[in-house]
Amino acid sequence: MSRIPLISGNWKMNLNHFEAIQLVQKLSYELRNHDYESVEVSVHPPFTNIRSIQTVIDADRMKFQLGAQNCHAEASGAFTGDVSPAMLQKLDVDYVIVGHSERRAFSGETNELVAAKASSVFAHSMIPIVCVGEMLEQRENGEAEEIVEAQVRGSLADLSKDQLSEVVIAYEPVWAIGTGQTASADDAQAMCCYIRTVVGSIHGPAQTKVRIQYGGSVNGSNAAELMAMEDIDGALVGGASLEAAAFARIVSFQEV
Repeated sequence: MSRIPLISGNWKMNLNHFEAIQLVQKLSYELRNHDYESVEVSVHPPFTNIRSIQTVIDADRMKFQLGAQNCHAEASGAFTGDVSPAMLQKLDVDYVIVGHSERRAFSGETNELVAAKASSVFAHSMIPIVCVGEMLEQRENGEAEEIVEAQVRGSLADLSKDQLSEVVIAYEPVWAIGTGQTASADDAQAMCCYIRTVVGSIHGPAQTKVRIQYGGSVNGSNAAELMAMEDIDGALVGGASLEAAAFARIVSFQEV
């Protein structure tokens, strides 16, 4: 089954809204000849920039998908400092990252919380990008598959069978995020294949439909080899997405 790859730029806690506008305009120029029917592109600015980026995308008829980096599981309530999926939906957000390793590590997010967020994102007509991945010590101890499987099962626990076919899963080995280290293409493929098998054990038909991204120091030098793997359907890109030309090279390599 053909799966349209998704290349997502996670800007993390970078750029004010003026800088964000400049970046998305530069990216639009770099990708002016890009075939968006063959490869989807999403950008995930900080919350403070989403409205500005939405306005630019609409005004200039850009073909990017608009994304967010996180959300609360509830639609509204007394949750000071949080942003709800209902708010993101009104800003025409398409994809929401949930369970990123930095959220799991620094904010103590559990599989149960990630599952609740993923379900709520779907309930508000958006698609969650659910992140999973092991730490270096866990990989060295031979526990990588066990850890990732537990995260996949726990983080997808609240989704319906139809939603399992639509969700995006991002495999991000924690030891490769922002370190310059990258899992080899073969290692990344092996884990993404394993994730697909786990999804298949939950709901067989979803196995061939679910899109699995790789995330972990993806750049223009390694993107082509990673994206050529059978079970890798895109990339969740961090630092390299903050420079328009560098991110565009990753997107264009995907089409090779």
